[in-house]
Amino acid sequence: MTQMLDSQSVDALEAKLHGGVTRPGDPDYDEVRALYNAMIDKRPALIARCADVDDVVAAVAFGRENGLDIAIRGGGHNGGGLGSVDDGLMIDLSGLKQIDVDPDARKATIGGGALLGEVDTATNAHGLATPAGIISTTGAGGLMLGGGIGHLTRKCGLSIDNILGAEVVLADGSVVQANENENPDLYWALRGGGGNFGVVTKIEAQLHPVDTVVCGPMFWPLDKAADVMRWYREFILNAPEELNGFFAFLSVPPAPPFPEELHLQKVAAVIWCWSGPQDGADAALAEARAQEGLLMDGVGPAPLPGFQSAFDPIYPPGDQWYWRADFVDELPDEAIEKHVEFGEKLPTWKSTMHMYPIDGAPQRIGPTDTPWGYRKANWGSVMVGVDPDPANADKIREWAIAYQEALHPYSSGGAYLNMIMDEGQERVQASYGQNYDRLTKVKAEYDPGNVFHVNQNIRPA
Repeated sequence: MTQMLDSQSVDALEAKLHGGVTRPGDPDYDEVRALYNAMIDKRPALIARCADVDDVVAAVAFGRENGLDIAIRGGGHNGGGLGSVDDGLMIDLSGLKQIDVDPDARKATIGGGALLGEVDTATNAHGLATPAGIISTTGAGGLMLGGGIGHLTRKCGLSIDNILGAEVVLADGSVVQANENENPDLYWALRGGGGNFGVVTKIEAQLHPVDTVVCGPMFWPLDKAADVMRWYREFILNAPEELNGFFAFLSVPPAPPFPEELHLQKVAAVIWCWSGPQDGADAALAEARAQEGLLMDGVGPAPLPGFQSAFDPIYPPGDQWYWRADFVDELPDEAIEKHVEFGEKLPTWKSTMHMYPIDGAPQRIGPTDTPWGYRKANWGSVMVGVDPDPANADKIREWAIAYQEALHPYSSGGAYLNMIMDEGQERVQASYGQNYDRLTKVKAEYDPGNVFHVNQNIRPA
């Protein structure tokens, strides 16, 4: 049952907003509240569709004064559906889309509701990029504040390593800047602590000269998966940092550009992205091409925004998703055996395992320099069960859980919080490790009442 709010107070909020409100019963309510992961179906008591920072201030005050749980929605991709909340207030930032690029300073200011694809398009117009995720419909804010792993990680670092500052609406309604000079403890905490400390309405990000990349998948048959994985674990950690490549178990999508004879075949894959000079790509990838049994080599030049959106048609909004993840320091033979066992059992064609390399640039930052403490880990692994049919929800959930539980003994302990479900406080603490206590102190300073708790929550000290 969705909570009934006093209609006069809702009308007063609506009058203040430059954006608008959506109430239960409005014709667009179901459309506006829908999340990317259709396994999660939440019914907020009210949605504040914010158009600017003043709207966010008004919405936070309304939520606080009415005792509502407050959820912050950027792009709505959060695996556990933490961009929404039953019977509470969803603050929808999708109207805050402005992106300003300063090509000379190699910086971009990104609105809290901008999507990755919009950021990529704006920065690529200047031959620049900031490292982020791999699906362009993801909200930039949520992804970047939680860590940000993608195709440029080894060369350019995590997204958090490229955040220069942020504009934040705090629980008391004040608007503050967080950077090296202003509120430095808040600036530290935001870079990995996500939306725990306030509503981030703008992010200033470092840009890098990356324009056209040499990118795409290579596929091998499953009977070669163990060999390829053993080769890959050594190769990628010694490869030039301009070469990113994540290992995957996947089913070949049943559409062009993939050859029909491979459609829906389960394969071992590496998805490559070379961001160095184009004429260096062949040498960087020669060893990969020499691995026995190569079924398909789909690597070629493309503008980065094109590659960043390559997964979009496979994963449109509205599929059922179940996520599990772990950080991984090393990949022993016994772990590889278990990976292959679960890779052979992908429960649906969209289900997959990705192992993202996070060595290189991320490892040059200290374990306490940001909340991301797993700086010695070499990979972030994620197991996702995905299918459009709700009837398969249990099947994909059970596979993802069994896979992660089988591999967890070989993990570093915590997980990349952008890639897990709502798994409870212990998992959050394990994922921040030695940095959790400092985070609770910053939380106590900026949000002592834990107003912002619909997230991977850091409780105030």
